[in-house]
Amino acid sequence: MPGGCLRFRLPAAPTSAAEARRLTRQQLAEWRTPSDACDSAQLVISELVTNALRHTDSESVGCEVRLAGSLLRVAVASGGAGPRPAPGRAHEDDEGGRGLMLVCSLAQVWGVRPGEAGAGHEVWAELPLTAS
Repeated sequence: MPGGCLRFRLPAAPTSAAEARRLTRQQLAEWRTPSDACDSAQLVISELVTNALRHTDSESVGCEVRLAGSLLRVAVASGGAGPRPAPGRAHEDDEGGRGLMLVCSLAQVWGVRPGEAGAGHEVWAELPLTAS
């Protein structure tokens, strides 16, 4: 399986999470990524894009999917103001608040770093390419 990197930018639009999933799925198929890793990566990028657009005032988000050895790194950067991302504690009937908990459960490691030029944040997750 070759290494590689896909980068793309999406607008703050209701269709952006779906477009991020589509672009990720397309690239991972080209890289012949195992289906379980592909499914996890699509879920993670969808959650990260949704969070970046819902919780910041960004006009767009930058996305990266990188294949490196036995890991798949997924990152989403927002350039707008908003709170530092952290897993929430959703109540049973809440419609949201579980996105980063899902990311935590799928990733070997994940984190948040300040965005470029001190604006926004980049949230990243490293996913295993094979089941553990």
